[in-house]
Amino acid sequence: MIRALSNSVTQIDIFIISYIFSWSHRRFLDFCFYWISKSGDGYLYGISGVLFLVNDFQATLSLVVSGLIAFGFELPLYQLIKRSIKRIRPFECLREIYCRIIPPDKFSFPSGHTAAAFLMANLISYFHPEFSYPVFIWASLVGFSRIYLGVHYPTDVLAGMILGLLASKLGILIGAGLI
Repeated sequence: MIRALSNSVTQIDIFIISYIFSWSHRRFLDFCFYWISKSGDGYLYGISGVLFLVNDFQATLSLVVSGLIAFGFELPLYQLIKRSIKRIRPFECLREIYCRIIPPDKFSFPSGHTAAAFLMANLISYFHPEFSYPVFIWASLVGFSRIYLGVHYPTDVLAGMILGLLASKLGILIGAGLI
């Protein structure tokens, strides 16, 4: 039963990534999704923190504390899952998929870029709700870009999203003193 479900999910993953990857050779999309993906590398997190400090010091201080706690949970859990599952990246096992960006590590499940992007989006949305729509659109585009660039399957992105959201919720609960 579990193997049949796993095979069905894998087939859906392959169908979706193959469809998305068929959009290739569009320079504009390649350029955009490359830079959207790079925006999830983490450099913007510190810059956005400084910009938010100017807007609302107290809320941003709580955001930073909650973010440190959230990443303190997310990163080790992400590494544990990635090293336990050891899912091969799509460009390594699907002939029609090639890598459009150098991945940060060998395995694909879960997507760390997506986890971090949704973690940050949820934190920013909680402490600065006026930015909710733009940050969740950005996080979704980061996740989509990882599929488009050939380094993740859709379920890798979905798992990263769930991991990031759960870690951010925990960070908020502890960091904002709600627990």
